[in-house]
Amino acid sequence: MTRLFNDPDDFAADSAAGFVAASRRWVRPVTGGVVRSTRGAESTVSVVIGGGSGHYPAFAGLVGPGLAHGAVMGNLFASPSAHQVHSVATAAHEGRGVLLSYGNYAGDVLHFTQAQERLRAAGIDCRTVTVTDDISSAPITERDKRRGIAGDLVVFKVAGAAAEEGQDLDGVERVAALANERTRSLGVAFGGCTLPGADEPLFTVPEGRMAVGLGIHGEPGIDEVDIPTADGLAELFVSSLLAEVPDGVDLATARVVPILNGLGSVKYEELYVVYAAIDRLLAQAGVTVVSPEVGEFCTSFDMAGASLTLLWLDDELERLWLAACDTPAFRRGAVADRVVVDEIEELTEEFVIPPASDASRAAAVTIATALEAMAAMLDAEAEELGRIDRVAGDGDHGIGMQRGSRAAAAAAAEGLAGGAGARTLLQHAGDAWADKGGGTSGAIWGEMLVALGASLGDEAPVGAPEVGAGVGRMKDAVMSFGKATVGDKTMIDAIVPFADALAQQLSAGADLVPAWEEAARTAQEAAQATAHLTARLGRARSHGDKSLGTPDPGAVSFALITHTVLDILKGEN
Repeated sequence: MTRLFNDPDDFAADSAAGFVAASRRWVRPVTGGVVRSTRGAESTVSVVIGGGSGHYPAFAGLVGPGLAHGAVMGNLFASPSAHQVHSVATAAHEGRGVLLSYGNYAGDVLHFTQAQERLRAAGIDCRTVTVTDDISSAPITERDKRRGIAGDLVVFKVAGAAAEEGQDLDGVERVAALANERTRSLGVAFGGCTLPGADEPLFTVPEGRMAVGLGIHGEPGIDEVDIPTADGLAELFVSSLLAEVPDGVDLATARVVPILNGLGSVKYEELYVVYAAIDRLLAQAGVTVVSPEVGEFCTSFDMAGASLTLLWLDDELERLWLAACDTPAFRRGAVADRVVVDEIEELTEEFVIPPASDASRAAAVTIATALEAMAAMLDAEAEELGRIDRVAGDGDHGIGMQRGSRAAAAAAAEGLAGGAGARTLLQHAGDAWADKGGGTSGAIWGEMLVALGASLGDEAPVGAPEVGAGVGRMKDAVMSFGKATVGDKTMIDAIVPFADALAQQLSAGADLVPAWEEAARTAQEAAQATAHLTARLGRARSHGDKSLGTPDPGAVSFALITHTVLDILKGEN
């Protein structure tokens, strides 16, 4: 378990500060992450990578000449916010466009896509290549749904080398996509990891057993077997990956880079025992091994486990994989002609509070009170929400909701002190929730609060009709943003019934409190009914059947929030 920390809530920030202090040769801090501290003689395409913290050396450890130009650092196992991505990409941009690359997780996709749209709106050409190397997370016919694990390194390295060569954005995007297409990985674990301050791991594996096909955030494996010998594990890895050789690869002439990755607490000596068998099995298959790597490249805190990645080379990929790079955690050859960057154009945003009417400021007081109550409730419920999430997800929903709601409440208090109206206060709170909550739920709650604020405005009084319209706009925003529909086993399964019931009650002439009470009851029933659904989206999708009998944590937390807000509307808190 993770033993060394100060305040668990500050762990990611404290770790990032220490990393920067130890790595000034390569990186300097900016809002949201780090960027290179040096530049070459000529400008290049900027490769910006990122994801949740807890996976070192991914992602910040891979920033430096020949590899990434910047890394966005989200909270522990939580995707960074769109604001963080935008900030790092702006600072890393050298004038030739930006390639965003990250593991294919729902929260990361939402946040990075939103940032990409902002960058394009600012006139910066921006492209994306998501990493989808994990063969266990979806069948080959649905490769676009696969998640990224240790194969991240391959895509990032190839893209960074192409940028270092001076290729344009089209070229960097093309080779990154090619590297992803020719990379396959499989992971196993003997035990889960424990986040700082937590009393138990995100998941457990029975003594003497091994989870196969697990994710790097604590998502359960797709199978469970007896722990094999080192040779047996090598056989599982190699046979599974050789069963899915990319199109165009002939084993008789194939050249491959094996990357044996330790996930946290499996030691190097153990990895080398396994690699001896991997090398032998690949040779028996007629495959030529090129520049193998054994070590830690994408970890999961203290998870006891390992993964094997195979990069199937062609001449171009081999040249780019072997090209020189110099980063805190991955180095090859020598990179010359670097100069220290004296100044970096960093995105700065000042919280400006525009004028608001007395009526809107009065509504803002109620909103801030509700957000404070929501944060207190989610503090109390975080452990249970995490337990529900561990059934088929990664177990961090409660922690993410805690972080996001606390940040939103603090931002609302700041806005209230400055005389903000409803729209401005909700905008500030929504941005804070997305920034600190991270993940899919952070993105969605941020979007919902912003949408509600846009509907309420800073001038008009806030009554039942305005609240009803605002909740309807929240529903529309989250359905458009997250692309989920009713029946996918997400928070949408509670949001839609709640919004529809509220609208129906208000249309029938009900006052706000009884209408909200009926809608909250509907949301609670709908959330509990998700126990009978199989997950079709999000991290639980790969383990959908395991979630049968357990309600969706996002739907449950939404229903709890509706009841907390009801108490505020009734004046009970």
